[in-house]
Amino acid sequence: MNKQLILVVEDDTAVRNLIITTLETQEYRYLTAENGTEAVMAAISHNPDIVLLDLGLPDMDGIDIIKKIRSWSGMPIIVISARSEDTDKIDALDAGADDYLTKPFSVEELLARIRVTNRRLAGMQGTAPSQQVVFENGDLKIDYSAGCAYLSGEELHLTPIEYKLLCLLAKNVGKVLTHTYITQNIWGSAWENDVASLRVFMATLRKKIEKDPDSPQYIQTHIGVGYRMLKL
Repeated sequence: MNKQLILVVEDDTAVRNLIITTLETQEYRYLTAENGTEAVMAAISHNPDIVLLDLGLPDMDGIDIIKKIRSWSGMPIIVISARSEDTDKIDALDAGADDYLTKPFSVEELLARIRVTNRRLAGMQGTAPSQQVVFENGDLKIDYSAGCAYLSGEELHLTPIEYKLLCLLAKNVGKVLTHTYITQNIWGSAWENDVASLRVFMATLRKKIEKDPDSPQYIQTHIGVGYRMLKL
């Protein structure tokens, strides 16, 4: 039996049953909630390892649920939603979601996203890179051993993907990293051509580290190629 507990927040019975069946095949423990009130109470009462969250719930918007959970917990939240616009994804990620899966989805992709989330968290809790414990660039500081990043001395509240993106760029400061290289390192080969998701996560990261995201100081876009962290 997989010891991880996953909270499934979904009001659509068919989708909820699909997710539950998928989790059962991998022997995940799970509990369910059909609305926002139940979801928040379940998160508080059971402290699940991962939350799978639909945004369109009958009593409150999923974005509000993310904000409520983030006010007291950093538990991973994977949004599963029919909302497919970049603005919807950015709103969810800005609120504190860790990942975003668009409906309709395959069960293989759902399980892969859960595995990726687990690997990211395990990596953040692992040992610091031997070659460097602290990275500093201008007002930006990354403490690899603590898994934290700071800007002008203030801690940045980054999602696991944003943190991993920032670390990848920092470890290659001054180098242009291609879209394929970044997506393979962040999500694995299955998403090597998912430039749209990369663009969304890069936008949310920039909002947190750039004084003016439209005139970035740290992360430079190379149109059609990739991104580079500038050395200040």
